[in-house]
Amino acid sequence: MEELLAELAGGDDSEKGDSGRVGIVGGSIEFAGPPALSGLAALRTGTDVAKALTSEVALEVVAGFSPNVLTERFVGDVLRPDSVGKVLAVAEWSDALVVGPGLETPTPKAVREVVERVAVPTVVDATAIEHALDCDLSGSVVTPDSAEVEEIEAEHGSLASFAATSGAVVVSKGAEDEIYAGDERFAVEEGTPAMTVAGTGDTLAGVVGSLLGTGLDPVDAARLGPWIVGRAGELAAEEYGSGLVATDVIERIPAAVDAGSGPN
Repeated sequence: MEELLAELAGGDDSEKGDSGRVGIVGGSIEFAGPPALSGLAALRTGTDVAKALTSEVALEVVAGFSPNVLTERFVGDVLRPDSVGKVLAVAEWSDALVVGPGLETPTPKAVREVVERVAVPTVVDATAIEHALDCDLSGSVVTPDSAEVEEIEAEHGSLASFAATSGAVVVSKGAEDEIYAGDERFAVEEGTPAMTVAGTGDTLAGVVGSLLGTGLDPVDAARLGPWIVGRAGELAAEEYGSGLVATDVIERIPAAVDAGSGPN
């Protein structure tokens, strides 16, 4: 992990944009926080610019979370096929895309079209996952929670089988994060039980998106992302114990990166 972490450090001649731009497609009136958390997590990991594309009904709420995350809107209250062009424009601007955090009941056709047409590395998260299970996910990282893992296993038998057939790298979040890539399996043990709090999954999606945006390949990003979030969670728990929240974890991402060590 030391070599991967070293790649995140910019050189003395780094310019704005060299550390990547991350687009996040998500958010709704009911779940306005997730795209902001993903964007902030990407920024704390080292991304230069993060932009959230959200529904027009949720735009003001999402934009109000942080002045550090840019915002754009698509028409309507949910992601539909007529908004795919807007997503593709954000993807073209981005070095990596995160699709799903806080996205409320998107139409299956819209999600599939986005996943299949986007050219940049993509994190598929939350409600976007169930609609992308039959897509070619080569170059994508999928970050399911326990309920979404059950959906994947019901359709594909196992996470390993899903990873092998879809081409995705799968990060299964739990007491021990498991990463499936092709016929390989990796485990990350960093973390704390307090990280069951809401928002840590959105944080992970943003961190992995940031890593993809710097040029890390999906397997390396999927291994390093959970380590960074887990270590940041451990640092937050030292101060807040079981009362930590997702933003506490995000604020400690730079310290976790600076720690410079991880699983072998």
